[in-house]
Amino acid sequence: MRDLPKPFRAAGVLGAALVLMTGAVACSSNTGSGGGSQADDTYTWWDPYPQHNKSSDWAGRVTKCGDEAGVTIKRTAYDTTALTNQALLAAQEGTSPDIILLDNPAVSTLADTGMLTTMEEFGLDTSEIDENLLAAGVVDGKEYGIPIGANTLAIYYNKTVLEDAGVDPASVKDWASLTAALKKVKDAGHKGITFAGIGTEEGSFQFLPWFWGAGADLRDLDSAGAVEALDLWTGWLKNGYAPNSVINNSQNTTWEEFLTGDFAFGVNGTWQVNSAAQADFPTGVIQIPGKDGGVAPTPTGGEFITTPVQDDTARYEATKKIVECMTTPEGMVETATTFAYYIPPTKAGQDKLLADKAELKPWVEAVRTAKGRTSDDLGTDYPKISEPLWTAVQQALSGSKSAKDALGAAQATAEDEVG
Repeated sequence: MRDLPKPFRAAGVLGAALVLMTGAVACSSNTGSGGGSQADDTYTWWDPYPQHNKSSDWAGRVTKCGDEAGVTIKRTAYDTTALTNQALLAAQEGTSPDIILLDNPAVSTLADTGMLTTMEEFGLDTSEIDENLLAAGVVDGKEYGIPIGANTLAIYYNKTVLEDAGVDPASVKDWASLTAALKKVKDAGHKGITFAGIGTEEGSFQFLPWFWGAGADLRDLDSAGAVEALDLWTGWLKNGYAPNSVINNSQNTTWEEFLTGDFAFGVNGTWQVNSAAQADFPTGVIQIPGKDGGVAPTPTGGEFITTPVQDDTARYEATKKIVECMTTPEGMVETATTFAYYIPPTKAGQDKLLADKAELKPWVEAVRTAKGRTSDDLGTDYPKISEPLWTAVQQALSGSKSAKDALGAAQATAEDEVG
């Protein structure tokens, strides 16, 4: 194992990265507190799950990994954005926790400051991790964390509505067939599709499958494919296949619309699996199609386990044991079921999950073709691109600009921000 980096001491890091995206997964907004130096047998752990209290299965999972490493874990939970900002502050003050679970787009932000160790430096093997999922934690060819699981998007459908409209969900293979299905649903007196077009990171998150599905690239926001993707969404509104509410819909409000039973389709994530099973109507799942067929890449949600640089490098031995406990195939399945559902980031973990939950196969397939938002070496440039993108989506959906003009302005803004 190579020598680990010296403790992080750079000044002014907060100003570099305080504007961060919120996570894609629905979480509560409570915050906690913690950090600072600890006794030798107490290890600090921060995560973005304040909705899981001390008595939760998740808290028990964390405690168990501490027990297996022979130490006590002091866990503190923060809201996603607050966690990243608190981590930056702790690094500046020399009080970083031993372990931080980070929303995957934030990994590059913290890695860019020098406050995180690499997995190679830590002696952790990442060779079994799906490359497309690991990519969100790679900066300049170095891996700064391990995904504990992933979630992503697909299209839920209402079987009752589709049957009444004479639509076979298997017929949806590209944009043309999806739009044709929406027309049949509307003609049968039902509502078509709902999604989240809100002017936040959630809006970008939901637009990206259509953007990537048209072959568009985040370095070129006003490409022909990007315009086609946004025209698809605006066309659905114009033809009454999607409601005007999508302009302000978060993923939660989108789901509430779908659960009314009025809609044929709803774009949402893995985290709604249990809710879908409890709906008042039978549901199913299909992949988001690419423009001309196949499965569109969908953005990955989920967290990475990361290991900040420490003054006392002797602490790394127990930290490594904790990380290994969280990232075995069995451990990843336990995490997956705790969060109902994260998909394990390894084939071995995915196979173990499917052995018990065969109905999750569409989600495993979606994760296997998913893509990190900071992939393609975007790193810390992603937030500077995502905000102009969601702004363009808002402008086009509201009718204040055409898709072409909105994305042209977004590209100009992104170029100014990224440089």
